[in-house]
Amino acid sequence: MTAAPLARDALTADPERLRALLDGFAELTEPDSGPGVTRLAYTPLERRAHAVFAAELADLGAAVRTDAAGNTIAELPGTDPAAPAIGTGSHLDSVPNGGRFDGIVGVVAAMETARLVVRHDAAHRHPLRFVVFAAEEGARFGQACTGSRIVAGLTSSDDLPGKRDADGVSFADAMAAIGLDPARVGEARWDPAGWAAFVELHIEQGSVLESTGRRVGVVDAISGSTRLRIDLAGRASHSGGTPMHLRADAAAAAAEIVLLAESVALRAAAWGTRATVGRIDVAPGSMTTIAGSAALWVDVRGLDIDRQQRAAAEIVEGAEAACARRGVRLTATPLAETPPVPLPAAVRDTLVAGCRDLGLDPAVLPSGASHDAQQVNEVTPTGMIFIPSRDGISHDPAEHTDLDDVALGTTVLAASLLRLDAEL
Repeated sequence: MTAAPLARDALTADPERLRALLDGFAELTEPDSGPGVTRLAYTPLERRAHAVFAAELADLGAAVRTDAAGNTIAELPGTDPAAPAIGTGSHLDSVPNGGRFDGIVGVVAAMETARLVVRHDAAHRHPLRFVVFAAEEGARFGQACTGSRIVAGLTSSDDLPGKRDADGVSFADAMAAIGLDPARVGEARWDPAGWAAFVELHIEQGSVLESTGRRVGVVDAISGSTRLRIDLAGRASHSGGTPMHLRADAAAAAAEIVLLAESVALRAAAWGTRATVGRIDVAPGSMTTIAGSAALWVDVRGLDIDRQQRAAAEIVEGAEAACARRGVRLTATPLAETPPVPLPAAVRDTLVAGCRDLGLDPAVLPSGASHDAQQVNEVTPTGMIFIPSRDGISHDPAEHTDLDDVALGTTVLAASLLRLDAEL
């Protein structure tokens, strides 16, 4: 028996409910951490946020579990027990002093979509899975999308001990501290046969939608990222007693490398390449002492893997030359490598059609940021929906997306999942 079709506006998201969810997650931030949201990967606070999601979905009657990587997965059964699942979700961890929308919007949209499906008894043949990935942000350990990389088989237990945060805590140690066994993360890997498609809703973290007056975007490709740490060893000495020509100034070398990275990226910008030095540590950190050492964290992103890697290599080569000229020793250490990913046309076209069903004309655009969807695409065909970011700001307390846009994006997500269910 076929269920009667839902009215066009039946699965319309409730803005006030979304507001309450966003406010609730924003309150889960480290005390005395400053403005914005600080909820780092593999911390008790991240676990508390996952528990909020789990309780909400369990109340809706979903089967909820936490896998060996710390991802939380909730499932509503479909009418066909043998059908593979259609999924949606995002992440709840943040960068230090981040915004309240990055990742969280995709989670609250998943929660609201689940509520709408249950409330309206919306028939669906495929199981619907709602996922919160662990450790999406790379701010703590240098590697982004760890939970989704694990389910895609891109990160294994062997990779975890070697990646450490600023306090020397490894991925493996952090997982163990919150009750996860890092040796068992392989058990979290997803079987492609169990999946039909996945869609992630996210804020754009850019200004294309806002600048073009579009309220919704559909992503056609996700940038890759080459991340590395550059350590500089100069010679600390007195700022007044050491003539300029006799210095081995690690801070001056670091400054030259920052400008070098910018120059390399500007030359390659036509190919979507971007380079950022997002953190510099300098020691001993005294105004009257020439810096004896410095460390830089470099993030090179692009839509073409060859150009992305070439830009990273050019930055290192130029840095080596600058340091040799200055008498500073350089060590470059790769942190993570993620290739750019074109998203499947079939899912993209379904998302575009879903937008048009709702009277929307979506922009089709690439994502400059990495996302869990990028890793999930290794397992199952994946799509992404973008909603606007005010002034393109993200990873900052000023990050903002209008509540009406969050609700509209959630409505598009719900409609798209049911459209995928009907078409696959």
